Amino acid sequence: MGMSFRIGAAASFALLAGMAQPVSAAESSSLDSVIAEDPVLSAGLKIYAEQCLQCHGEKGSGTEDYYPDPLVGDGSIGELTEIIVDTMPEEDPDLCVGEDAAAVAAYIHHAFYSEAAQIRNRPPRQSLQRLTGTQFRQSLSDLYAHFAGLQETTWESHQSKHGLSVSIYSGKGRKKEDRKIERIDPVIDFDFGKEGPGEGVPWDEFRAHWDGGLRVEQTGRYEIVVHSKTSFTMDFGHDSNQLIDNHVQSEGRNEFRRTLMLTGGRVYPLEIDFNQRKRKGETPPASISLSWVPPGGIETIIPPSALVPGWNPPALQLSTTMPPDDSSYGFERGISVDTAWDSAVTDGAIEFANAMRDRLWNDYVRKHRKDKRSREEKLKDFLSDFVTVAHRGNAEAVQPERIVDPAIEAFEDETDIIKSVVLMTLKSPRFLYPSLDADRTVSQQVANRLALVLHDSLPSEGWLQDRIKKDQMRDEQSIRRAAERMLDDARTRVKLKQMLHHWMELGPEDDLRKDDEKYPGFSEELIADLRTSLDRFLDETVWSETSDFRQLLAADWAFTNQRLADFYGDAWKPAKSDDDNADEPNESGEWTQSVRDPNIHVGVLTHPLVMARLSYHSATSPIHRGVFLIRHVMGRTLRPPNEAFSPLSPDLHPDLTTRERVALQTSPESCQICHSRINPLGFALEHFDAVGRFREKDMNKKVDASGSYLTRDDERIEFDGARGLAEVAIANPDTHRAFVTRMFQYFVKQPVASYGAHRLDELTESFRQSDFNIKKLLVDIAVIAASDALPDSEPKKKQPKNNQTAGA
Repeated sequence: MGMSFRIGAAASFALLAGMAQPVSAAESSSLDSVIAEDPVLSAGLKIYAEQCLQCHGEKGSGTEDYYPDPLVGDGSIGELTEIIVDTMPEEDPDLCVGEDAAAVAAYIHHAFYSEAAQIRNRPPRQSLQRLTGTQFRQSLSDLYAHFAGLQETTWESHQSKHGLSVSIYSGKGRKKEDRKIERIDPVIDFDFGKEGPGEGVPWDEFRAHWDGGLRVEQTGRYEIVVHSKTSFTMDFGHDSNQLIDNHVQSEGRNEFRRTLMLTGGRVYPLEIDFNQRKRKGETPPASISLSWVPPGGIETIIPPSALVPGWNPPALQLSTTMPPDDSSYGFERGISVDTAWDSAVTDGAIEFANAMRDRLWNDYVRKHRKDKRSREEKLKDFLSDFVTVAHRGNAEAVQPERIVDPAIEAFEDETDIIKSVVLMTLKSPRFLYPSLDADRTVSQQVANRLALVLHDSLPSEGWLQDRIKKDQMRDEQSIRRAAERMLDDARTRVKLKQMLHHWMELGPEDDLRKDDEKYPGFSEELIADLRTSLDRFLDETVWSETSDFRQLLAADWAFTNQRLADFYGDAWKPAKSDDDNADEPNESGEWTQSVRDPNIHVGVLTHPLVMARLSYHSATSPIHRGVFLIRHVMGRTLRPPNEAFSPLSPDLHPDLTTRERVALQTSPESCQICHSRINPLGFALEHFDAVGRFREKDMNKKVDASGSYLTRDDERIEFDGARGLAEVAIANPDTHRAFVTRMFQYFVKQPVASYGAHRLDELTESFRQSDFNIKKLLVDIAVIAASDALPDSEPKKKQPKNNQTAGA
């Protein structure tokens, strides 16, 4: 606040009150009366006009010549008072102190900083958005599944169905009478030797056929690796898609690698036909292993949890990579349309058209081979169904003939017809902008929103299409029933896990390598195990019956295996059971819950993967950890630092602990505006080193893990260590609102207040009343988003329509 500017004390109150930036006459009048009736706010407004106006402007939006940044944030009145006393006015900080500083802080908070002020000054609205890259990929996958079939993958089946089905035959063929073994193999990793695969099967001449699916829980590039010197073929995605052909063995070759772009939440069918044949000379023993390299991971045998036995329907394997979407608001949004995006959409549409021609259309013809319709009539019906589902409506509203008929008239070749229809359909705003559905039925609009929120997709399943046709989703109760059914689905589980990874700032591209001399044994294999450990913990916590958010922050156990127990010590040994000994961990690949230790295991807050991510190469980073806690856990905002800085090198102060070094570097007054909030939270995790191991000392000094948190209500809460931090976070309303807000924004991709000014309060209270049940919260969010389609929804009453019809 450069405060040289003065205006007369006689300036009218009405002129001064205009600075609060009301958005309507009614709100302006209400705001004026609130300020007029409060002597502190009235005094603060007058001081603001006299001492702050020149730099910060009438509406707190800043001025080009003095201070261009707007007055926004969530600082408490106490924090604002402290800043004003210490630094404002810039040329004479002593000019505004004591009661004057408290009064102007109260006014600034009321006019600009409070949640009500932020909604009043910048009324949130639902923006028109295109499909994000993830939504485009998932929507194409479900369009494919509409014709190919979709395996229902409930949490129960996810937990119980593991491995691949196998039939083993004696001799060369696969005759029923020669089948000797039928079973489910947890993994494929066999060296049959001269014992063979089992009783009644000769080791030197047999055939094995594995059948099942690959369960993918993260979208990205996967490398599929088969090691074998024996004859085999492998189909993947569809029985007509041969991924590896080693039917005629290549001399000296025993490794086969294929890189695939796969979509999370899908099960890709796979078959391996393995043929051990007698040779004229010496027959080598048969062997085979099936491995993968998942995104950001290392090569490992594909685990049982990623394999599904039995038949699985074909699944779309889309190799097109979509450009990254805007994430400036903390969640992905489809708001930009540029050449890169348009080109990727075109590539994806062409790839989908090829899959339709090569697989779906051929399958459709085969399925309807006894149908008396002509081939052209079948093709027209096939393509009309595709357009109708893709444009999220019924045939009457979509009028697919507008796209299909011209293509059939223009081209003779089926390939050209299919490509033309697919390109016209998938490049249309009707497909790319899901909210352009105002002319659809209410049930269709509801289903469109449910599918987009929970599955990042469009409604394609038979049961959901049936409810749309019968117009059975016109009230909140029916919407909730549909949302609860859609919740128990692999696509929802994948999206929720991605949201939690995003919340923890974790990604497959993270470089978690550390100084080998300081942290020997922190290997790529260990990091891969930590990723699995964390994901298993998230699944177990979220998809349990209680689905308790508090356990994410405070559970006193983790998932462990032999390698983690060896590296991290006693707290990572498996818990005792009736037949196990806690002092004897399971083999490296086996996973189990660890012993309970409330000081070392504190939910995700102290999981080594999170601690390593929020550390430097050779030291901890209380600043990174504190920023994560203040922004992501407590949900508070921070201004970007005025200037970039590098951490002080430990070599410059070899006797200082990390805490002492950070306190020294951030001690200047200009730093303390933010670091007085950041550091006390980050210091609470100093018991955990750069790889997440618990330590009692740092630089031969006892670790000081004391910390504190200043709430929005100016209450300073003191605590000690990670456990104390977790207890404060769990009990604090800031944490609850922050998690609800993040969940809503990630799933709906719109501001929660755009669905009603009190929606966040209502959702947060419902979250508390449900004992912080994450699954119930997600259903509530989906119901709110889908109910927006109902004629009497709150947003519809208050906002102009932005989803008017658009041509195909």
